[in-house]
Amino acid sequence: MSHKTPITIAKGDGIGPEIMDATLQILEAAGAQLELDEIKVGFEVYEEGFSAGIKPDAWESLRRNKVFLKSPITTPPGSGFKSLNVTIRKSLGLYANVRPTVAYHPYVRTKHPGLDVVIVRENEEDLYAGIEHRQTQEVTQCLKLITQPGSEKIARYAFEYARANNRKRVTCMIKDNIMKITDGLFYETFKQVAAEYPDIQSDRIIIDIGTARLADTPEDYDVVVMPNLYGDIASDVVTQLSGSVGLGGSANIGEHVAMFEAIHGSAPDIAGKGIANPSGLLLGAVMMLVHIGQNDVAERVHNAWLKTIEDGMHTGDIYREDLSRERVNTAGFTQAVIDRLGQVPTELPAASYTDAPKMTVPGARGVPEQQKALIGVDVFLDWTDAGRQPDVIGGILRELEHDLHLQMITNRGVKVFPDGLDETFWTDHWRCRFITRDGEPINHQQVINLLGRIHGAGLDFIKTEHLYTFDGKPGFSLGQGQ
Repeated sequence: MSHKTPITIAKGDGIGPEIMDATLQILEAAGAQLELDEIKVGFEVYEEGFSAGIKPDAWESLRRNKVFLKSPITTPPGSGFKSLNVTIRKSLGLYANVRPTVAYHPYVRTKHPGLDVVIVRENEEDLYAGIEHRQTQEVTQCLKLITQPGSEKIARYAFEYARANNRKRVTCMIKDNIMKITDGLFYETFKQVAAEYPDIQSDRIIIDIGTARLADTPEDYDVVVMPNLYGDIASDVVTQLSGSVGLGGSANIGEHVAMFEAIHGSAPDIAGKGIANPSGLLLGAVMMLVHIGQNDVAERVHNAWLKTIEDGMHTGDIYREDLSRERVNTAGFTQAVIDRLGQVPTELPAASYTDAPKMTVPGARGVPEQQKALIGVDVFLDWTDAGRQPDVIGGILRELEHDLHLQMITNRGVKVFPDGLDETFWTDHWRCRFITRDGEPINHQQVINLLGRIHGAGLDFIKTEHLYTFDGKPGFSLGQGQ
């Protein structure tokens, strides 16, 4: 008997149990050698008081088996609950979210028959760090974190994926014209990595027009790499273009553990009706089979699925009277795939994993040591006095200057002092930039002394951000209008 690979599974919420059962039936019929270790995650676990949606003993299963096949889960609404998907991805270092999307024309209706795009999404950083604060009555914040090692790992993964899968081009989609430091770091790192892969074309496009072009002419793109939030949105857009978001499978790859899932949610509105399309999770499972080296089973399952689609056996989300032969429910679709195991499509391109290479992605190399110097501080105030007139708060703060000079005040990023515009809208959240006049470094005690003077003036400082230079170059952005 062949050795069975232990994997962790979770049936999740909503339609999760239905599509997991369907997927496992197909895998078993296809001869997959799997030893299943089931854990409970999601809504039921949240309700038991575990705010991350997972119990401590479940982590042991994931760390032991290192392969996780997961159905969609439901995060309860309201504060106090963290996204389980984000928690798992970040805790286990699943830095690369890989979402391939293909059109199945003419058997699934699409306006883009040439669609064949792979979104490689950074999976741990960006706004999905989930670091949020309410700072005043009117203002909340979410910190966008982009790191050099994280950017290097995902860029390198995208190029290695392209090389291993005979892809020709990697496109970076980014918003570095606005977020020049965070998105700027992502793109600069991408360029450095791209230089190491002269056999792969590379280019860049701003995310807003890039997403528009993905929606309009996705056949113009091959592999696309982007930060976390952009990748989440763009991959759903592209998958929907293929005919249904229910067709999208997803791999989450780390150095030690990998998770495979559908890209769609738990769809509670159709849960229990037996009509869900299991294709997304099944195609995620195909990616899992390749990952664990059961390529022959992956090929068998994928081709049976393609033949089912080609034969017009369609669930309701992709059923069309002029394209489909039979509208089937979850059980009917599952049986249709099982019945076609051993067959290959006659019109759609057949799947082949016989020679699929095992990817090895080098780790991040980091950056050379740089000279870091503290030259100022942004002090954020909660202030509503004197009709919120910037000149009033500016005058108060100018009286508190000593070794640090008040360079400017911004509100929601826009300069309002000195020489602000009356038309600018103000909230109760003020960034006050103090900086050395000559650019000479300061120490933390000088910042503490400044904060002491601000406190002594009866002002409510709610946050500070130190202003550093690195090898003499500013590590902070200008104010809008500065």
